[in-house]
Amino acid sequence: MNGRPSQTFRIAGMDCADCARTIESGVAKLDGVQSCAVNFGAATLRVEGDVPHEAVVARVRELGYDAKIENEELRIAKGDFLNSQFSILNFLLARRDTTLALIGAILILPGLVFNELLPFSGVESVLFDVTSIAALLVAGYPIARSAWRSLTINRQININVLMTIAAIGAVVIGAYTEAGLVMVLFALGEALEGYTTERARDAIRSLMAVAPDEATVLRPCMDCREHMGQDGYSGGPCPFCGLHEQRVSVSALRIGDVIVVKPGERIAMDGRVRTGASSVNQAPITGESLPVLKQPGDEVFAGAINGEGVLEVEVTRLAGDNVIARIVRMVEEAQERKAPAERFVDRFARYYTPAVVALAFVLAIAPPLLFGAPFMPTAGDQGWLYRALELLVVACPCALVISTPVAIISAIGNAARHGVLIKGGAYLEALAGVQAIAFDKTGTLTEGKPSVIKVKSVNCTDPATGVCDRCADLLALASAVERRSEHPLARAVVAAAEDSQLNARYPAAQSVKAIAGKGVSGRVADRDVLIGSHAHFDQVLPHDRALCDEINALSTDGLTPVLVGTDGAFAGYIGIADAVRETSRQVIDELHRSGIRATVMLTGDNAQTAQAVARQVGVTDVQAGLLPEQKVEAMQALRDQYGAVAMVGDGVNDAPALAAATVGIAVGGGTAQAIETADVVLMGDDLRKLPFALQLSRAAMRTIRTNIALAIGIKLAVLALVLLGLGTMWLAVLADVGASLLVTLLGMRLLHYCPADTAAQA
Repeated sequence: MNGRPSQTFRIAGMDCADCARTIESGVAKLDGVQSCAVNFGAATLRVEGDVPHEAVVARVRELGYDAKIENEELRIAKGDFLNSQFSILNFLLARRDTTLALIGAILILPGLVFNELLPFSGVESVLFDVTSIAALLVAGYPIARSAWRSLTINRQININVLMTIAAIGAVVIGAYTEAGLVMVLFALGEALEGYTTERARDAIRSLMAVAPDEATVLRPCMDCREHMGQDGYSGGPCPFCGLHEQRVSVSALRIGDVIVVKPGERIAMDGRVRTGASSVNQAPITGESLPVLKQPGDEVFAGAINGEGVLEVEVTRLAGDNVIARIVRMVEEAQERKAPAERFVDRFARYYTPAVVALAFVLAIAPPLLFGAPFMPTAGDQGWLYRALELLVVACPCALVISTPVAIISAIGNAARHGVLIKGGAYLEALAGVQAIAFDKTGTLTEGKPSVIKVKSVNCTDPATGVCDRCADLLALASAVERRSEHPLARAVVAAAEDSQLNARYPAAQSVKAIAGKGVSGRVADRDVLIGSHAHFDQVLPHDRALCDEINALSTDGLTPVLVGTDGAFAGYIGIADAVRETSRQVIDELHRSGIRATVMLTGDNAQTAQAVARQVGVTDVQAGLLPEQKVEAMQALRDQYGAVAMVGDGVNDAPALAAATVGIAVGGGTAQAIETADVVLMGDDLRKLPFALQLSRAAMRTIRTNIALAIGIKLAVLALVLLGLGTMWLAVLADVGASLLVTLLGMRLLHYCPADTAAQA
């Protein structure tokens, strides 16, 4: 490409997809711009061509938004409103346009109550019209300004033009309250859409918080004064001093640097273990349910949590290219690919608005000019100006504009009461069309934490069930040692002993010693107790072949075996696994009954564990051992096969797949990043809310289709009467108000919808 390299800008004030199209169209008209694209989800604008960045910023601001080069500070009205108890109110007050919408909502109340809701109350005052006009002017100013700029700069008629023409038409025939109400509702809807969008964008950026900002790096002593002059040393790295630990920003690290990761710390950078051995919890990155042993030569990821040992890690990727940074980029790119389709009303308005304006003009002028028909009303004729004004009133899209939002708001409100957060109408609509659902395993279909599933002593008196006092004693003995360990498996053993009230049978072990990556030992009640992996016991404490096969069978069933030995003899084993949620099977079965064609498990865990869980919950397909980018690829393949696909997850590692899905669904007990990235959140950690959300979305879409058909059908019927000269101004108003009331009542039925309704309909 001839010209400048591509430039990326951060955009502020972009609340809807229509805003993105307005910016794209306006910037594309600048001289020198070869191409431009707005990523609505990430609030960025990429421009290619020989154009000064000052010209791009000026054009964006001319269109009513703000822009800065991506690495510059952007003036965005942020603050703490996103985390505030009154966050929506604070958001409305943080920006001028949304504050005006809020003021307009207050001003419209008198006219709404006495002119529209209670017209027969006998309470009349010119003040109601004044406040309605004031609401129109206050809330409608930003909308009319945007409409004017769209017409003069982009030469396009957008949805703001549609709203402005509707409001002007209502004023022309004296429907001041209706004019103000159209502007207020539209302005508030745009404000709420902007609030949700800003929360999502902030959540994407917060993904970076998973990795620490600083790291401990090994660096040589530079220009050492103590050894200066010895053996010809004159400066630079000191040959006499060893490497020293220094705390530095991760941005200062370079490929090849060696960082020290202490027990319990998060790993700061992607790298390769150089020395040390430790169990590393990679669940935030790969979704693996249990810690993974890392030894020299093994790869580790930024954001993973180190276990009991000290690791020296050689950095293999820079901060801007580590696994967390790649996840952020994938989330943004996936959101760009799945940008919501243009809203129906906006698409319709591209043809509807100019057609109505042209038709009204022709209706007022053509008959008087061509046929000598009366222009103004006469005793025996309405006059064609009156008919044109009727047409504008009929064309006022109040019912059409309200038909979809009222159903969406009712459905979202009902969902919230049932513990389901749906972040917008686009996601409600998309959920209704889902044909396949993919699930993360750890923390979604399973509990997300290791639990003791089986305890078996070699002296078990009840081999059939493995439940006897000797098995209980084995658990109590192991718990006495594991109380001194911070390993996740140790915590599972201690928790199981506490649940069985065995934690007081033995005192905490003495002389506890961790065997890095292999196990732990200690002395309990004058007995030497060893707890470790099967592989470690194979080396140091041989056991019966039949028992060995029995323990290997645990791994096939998805359990992790922990072996116990006392005084040099094998004593038994404990099987630990990430327990399957009790409701998972019920949910999967219900989804299949509701018509979902496929349920798929996508997990970073090993294939044996994944297959064991799949058998328990009943999913139709399993894909195991997936990294975040592979989950995205799997989602794309599912979309190619089934069309609309939902993804259910709870971890940071699920965020890219959640964004790549048609609908991303987060489990409420998961990470904040997954919850913020997702389009739908199941609050309260209850998967049983998923079938309800699916059924509610389908009911909402049936209602929306009915509402749109009624809104357009009634308008067309009254329009026919107007053209035939059989209509009146009050009939046009009645049709508009009546249609609005009808679609509102139909939409509000969704407030009381429950799953039983769908079952009855079926």
